[in-house]
Amino acid sequence: MAEAQAKNYKFKAEVSQLLDILTHSLYTHRDVFIRELVSNAADALDKVRLKDVMGEKVADPDQDLEIRITLDKDNKLVTIADTGIGMTRDELIGNIGTIARSGTSEFLKHLSETDQKDINLIGRFGVGFYSVFMAAEKVEVTSKSADRKEPAHVWISDGKGSFKIEPVKEKIQRGTTIKIFLRDDAMEFAEEFRVKSTIEKYSNFVPFPIYVGKEQVNKISAIWREPKSQIKPKQYNEFFKFIAHSGDDALTWMHFSADVPLQFHSLLFVPKTNFEMMGFGKDDEGIHLFVKRVLIDSHSKEILPPYLRFVRGVLESDDLPLNISRETLQENPYMLKIKNTVTSKFLEHLKTFAEKKQEEYQSFWDVHGRILKEGYSDYTHKDQVAALFRFDSSRCGDKESVSLDTYVGRMQEKQDAIYFLSGPSREVLDKNPALEIFKAKGIEVLYCYDPIDEFVLPGLFMYKEKKIMSADQVEMDALKDIPAAETPDKKEPDVEVDKKDADKLARRIKDILGDKVETVRLSERLVDSPAVLVGKEHAMSSQMEKIMHMMNKDAKLTPKIMEINRNHPIIMNMLKIYQNDPRDPLLERAVQSLFHSVLLLDGALDDIQDMASGIQNLLSETTDLYLKKKE
Repeated sequence: MAEAQAKNYKFKAEVSQLLDILTHSLYTHRDVFIRELVSNAADALDKVRLKDVMGEKVADPDQDLEIRITLDKDNKLVTIADTGIGMTRDELIGNIGTIARSGTSEFLKHLSETDQKDINLIGRFGVGFYSVFMAAEKVEVTSKSADRKEPAHVWISDGKGSFKIEPVKEKIQRGTTIKIFLRDDAMEFAEEFRVKSTIEKYSNFVPFPIYVGKEQVNKISAIWREPKSQIKPKQYNEFFKFIAHSGDDALTWMHFSADVPLQFHSLLFVPKTNFEMMGFGKDDEGIHLFVKRVLIDSHSKEILPPYLRFVRGVLESDDLPLNISRETLQENPYMLKIKNTVTSKFLEHLKTFAEKKQEEYQSFWDVHGRILKEGYSDYTHKDQVAALFRFDSSRCGDKESVSLDTYVGRMQEKQDAIYFLSGPSREVLDKNPALEIFKAKGIEVLYCYDPIDEFVLPGLFMYKEKKIMSADQVEMDALKDIPAAETPDKKEPDVEVDKKDADKLARRIKDILGDKVETVRLSERLVDSPAVLVGKEHAMSSQMEKIMHMMNKDAKLTPKIMEINRNHPIIMNMLKIYQNDPRDPLLERAVQSLFHSVLLLDGALDDIQDMASGIQNLLSETTDLYLKKKE
């Protein structure tokens, strides 16, 4: 019979070109050929298992479904065998040939367009089998079909332009055996530790046992595919430690599957430790992306947005192309849909976690909150992200924090904005004069100690239809309808300064300070302090200006509005000096010292020597006056 004879075939020109590239080019990850061959073997096992489930008769039905890899270093030989569905003679030609014809041209076109020989693209174009020639000088594929009537055949090629098909004389069992005769520069793949580490890297969760010699390598089960009700917390934590290389249990996790627009499974964990703080770089971030339980990308950054980069875990789909991690989101709408779905579900999980386990959530926020804040710019999920934020506030006690939802829920009746103030510590902010009106009216103010908050809160702009504003920029008209809080211990001034007289003093102070301030006006926000510097409502906040100044030392701070408290003893004394002699040198020195003091409170004092000199001169003059009075 003609079919029983050996026959030689020539590869098409494009296949020869592909094999030449694979044979003579150097790649960063040559071990990907093991991933591809194991993946093909797993597919073959899946197919024969399906036939068996459907009641179809197959050859050697009692065979265990498994993959076995044997190494023969002396003969430079690696053998990968499976007990899967196998192939007939026509299928050996057709399957390998069809793969080449359907994918090779597009693969080569991509390489020529990008000028990059990225071997991770092989799965996308269906040329995965040919990756074996990165390491092999010759390959023999022996296969016996699950069809009991079909004889076994062997496919042989050195990858140099042709291949041969011939019958197998001896009787063999169902499945496919690939003998890889290694090139001299690929002898690393005859080492047991090299092959095992490659399987652990790419194929640890293949649902069939993989043996290297007598040892099964893939012992960890893909628990993300199992029902949540059957998984115990201990199993989740053991899996987390394995996937994240961590010694600690996870803080929380989300086990989630979806069917639309395509089926996928995910298992995501929040570590107790911030890996960035431990010195790990962005190359260590990302989720393990699997296709048919084969690892495609161990650090996929396309599954979750950057502000969730602290999350560890896995996502798997059988419907994605093998190189999905190499495609842009615009090229793959399914991946974008997966990203939006998983992100929304995970943010929802964090919200539930915060509601049910407040203390544990506070630990999460302390560790990962700074990264999560970066999500303020995610327009799609902005409200979900903002609901997770936590801040200290003027109403919080030690070790307490407040969410934006809680803040809004306890706003004053006629309060129409969320107010915040930035500074280095609670002690500093508590003493900030800009807060005096808020304290007087019982209005809560968020305390922000992290410079990123100056981008985060203004970046949100609104939350629950409430504007978000810095407390040092608020115009007093916005607070006029909010009544003062009950303060029985508050002392009213014995004498109120006439507003017209105080306005004249304000204009004189402006003349003395010149361009150092935009203007000087009487304050409605001050209660206990003599003066304060404030910004315009739509200008940068004080803290933001300081951040910008730190980034660019040549950039000068914008002159601010100086407000004075006409009923404060210092201002009242200044007014008496002014009324006695508007040009009195003591008034000028007092104004300069007052200005330096409010600059210092504002954190914007640059000229320390000028301030020290002014204080010393003022001390000299006041002590002289005191001594003269004593004479």
